[in-house]
Amino acid sequence: MHHDPTDPALAAPLAALRSASAACTTPPRVEHALMAAFARQFPRQRWYQRFSGAQWGWAGGLGSAAAAALAVLVLRAPLPGAAGGPPLPADDGLAFIALASPERIEQESSPRMLEASLQRTELAALGVPVSPETAGDSVRAELLVGADGSPLALRLSSQ
Repeated sequence: MHHDPTDPALAAPLAALRSASAACTTPPRVEHALMAAFARQFPRQRWYQRFSGAQWGWAGGLGSAAAAALAVLVLRAPLPGAAGGPPLPADDGLAFIALASPERIEQESSPRMLEASLQRTELAALGVPVSPETAGDSVRAELLVGADGSPLALRLSSQ
């Protein structure tokens, strides 16, 4: 606390005033009345009421910007299986659908290619879209089969 130099002529009267006011106290009822009036004028607020509308606006704007940035980052991130190898060659839209894991297909020493006729309803279980009108029809397909006879991959034939 900073004290200004006092005038020597005022030092004695100020000391007398200080000692006289030290003995004065307010009655407890006055202090209680002042505290009650203060509590009425400035009631306690919940934590979220302490912020103004502008502060809530800034918080909402920053939260929205963070959510938008996160969405952009998630959408621009490469898919887990997309990176790593060279792109697959075009197969006229007739690529193989893996029925076994890629590791299992790579480990197969002597796979065989078989032609088969499959019902369209069986293709629906693999995620191929099938219309109800053609669900009973059959489709030509090529199957990549392992040495033990288990199917490894499927390709729909255009013939």
